[in-house]
Amino acid sequence: MSEPPSKRARWVDFHCHLDLYSDHAELIAECDRERVATLAVTTTPKAWERNRELATDAVLVRVALGLHPQLVAERAAEIGLFESLLPDARYVGEVGLDASPRFYRSFDAQEHVFERILRMCAEQGNKILTVHSVRAVSKVLQHLERALPTDRGHVVLHWFTGSASEARRAVDRGYYFSVNSEMLKSPKHRALVEQLPADRLLTETDGPFVLSEGVPVRPLAVAETVVELATVRGVSPHDMEAQILANLLTLVSQ
Repeated sequence: MSEPPSKRARWVDFHCHLDLYSDHAELIAECDRERVATLAVTTTPKAWERNRELATDAVLVRVALGLHPQLVAERAAEIGLFESLLPDARYVGEVGLDASPRFYRSFDAQEHVFERILRMCAEQGNKILTVHSVRAVSKVLQHLERALPTDRGHVVLHWFTGSASEARRAVDRGYYFSVNSEMLKSPKHRALVEQLPADRLLTETDGPFVLSEGVPVRPLAVAETVVELATVRGVSPHDMEAQILANLLTLVSQ
């Protein structure tokens, strides 16, 4: 996905923690075999090099450089490493803010790290970010608006759970939204997804954190999400599948 994905791609998993599965290398091969264009997000800069090494020969897997907000309390010092690796990374994630009770104590530090990441991305330009925004959508949008001009980077809001007005705010900035199966279980979130522009939708798993019958979903599970998303949107699964792949191609070729 550093170049437009191969014509072999059929599905899109724009947010998956491949390195948190016990069969990491096999899962990369599975993504190619099953034609799933997959963005392997990382939670710390130290994980990026090994992830990239394992995906070197993959056709449809790309690796994002991340510093997860939930780990900022312990890993904020890795921002220097992040900065040194960023010139070699087209994709950035998982980054963002998390104001849930367990992580709120580090929120000030999270904001500092996120702002610095955004400014680095803006300076270098043409990065694609997958952004976490748990209980912090308004704050995330504020930081994005302040630090990452729309002509200096591209944003995908991962597992977006904000309000309709926050969604419109994001749409007006040209942001994309990656949707997973767990989101579509909520009537509130289904209603929100129904209203998003068709050309801003991507699919994701957020595996291994999303489960199906107690088992972590794998990237190919996005095929089922496409069917569910088509139902929500009132279109055919074939048209939804084609739309999502077209959206990815547009995003990565900008």
